[in-house]
Amino acid sequence: MNINNSQEYDDPTLYDKENESFIPEIPFILKWATKKQGPIIDIACGTGRVTIPLAKNGYNLVGVDINEGMLAHAKKKAANLHLQIRWIEQDCTQLDLSIKSNLVYSVGNSFQHFLTNESQDGLLTSINKSLEVEGLFIFNTRFPSVEELLQPSTEEYWRSYTDNETLNTVDLFTISEYDSLKQIQHYTTIRKYKDNAGDIIKEKRTNISLRYVFPQEIERLLFAFGFEILHLYSDWNETPITNDSYEMIYVCRKIR
Repeated sequence: MNINNSQEYDDPTLYDKENESFIPEIPFILKWATKKQGPIIDIACGTGRVTIPLAKNGYNLVGVDINEGMLAHAKKKAANLHLQIRWIEQDCTQLDLSIKSNLVYSVGNSFQHFLTNESQDGLLTSINKSLEVEGLFIFNTRFPSVEELLQPSTEEYWRSYTDNETLNTVDLFTISEYDSLKQIQHYTTIRKYKDNAGDIIKEKRTNISLRYVFPQEIERLLFAFGFEILHLYSDWNETPITNDSYEMIYVCRKIR
């Protein structure tokens, strides 16, 4: 992940407020974890949104991220739960973990944070190096559908949630602009904080850029870096992929 593309992650507490309760990946990853022995490596683990629930299920987890603040928050949460998780601050394109695993995963569409060919190459090289032969690599990335890429460049309502501390409503809006040459969507997220009367009392904007990769492109890329695709789904419930899918879930095996 590019550390300069991290505005969305500068506030780990806010990140957890908006994401921590959303963990659809857990049953899927647990299903594959039962087939493999040894430590499980969470690439771009952030605040431990998925790392911590897996550790609570008794698995040996290693969480890796480049963002110091997110990792510090993850460590604090794990310590409060008395969980023994190894947290490592490293660039995921240049991993040097001194261990190998039979299962590596990267969720939350983290694959999209690697914006260049060079960073994608570095990521897949690092993951291959961290896996045993026949080890599994599971990851997801948003599907580059026409609807997803050609969003209007005007402010669009996304979703709302209730702040669990203030109990006030927060409305989220996005502005997006797609760069076809680089396959990168530039997003601005606008958070509008409302008081009990429904009046906007604060507004916060953050920017993030995400790369979209097409299925045939991913297939060629994975094979080039020593992986075969075992399964491709459109969600964590193993729904088949279609032209109308929102994301792509890959289960890959290291073959060399």
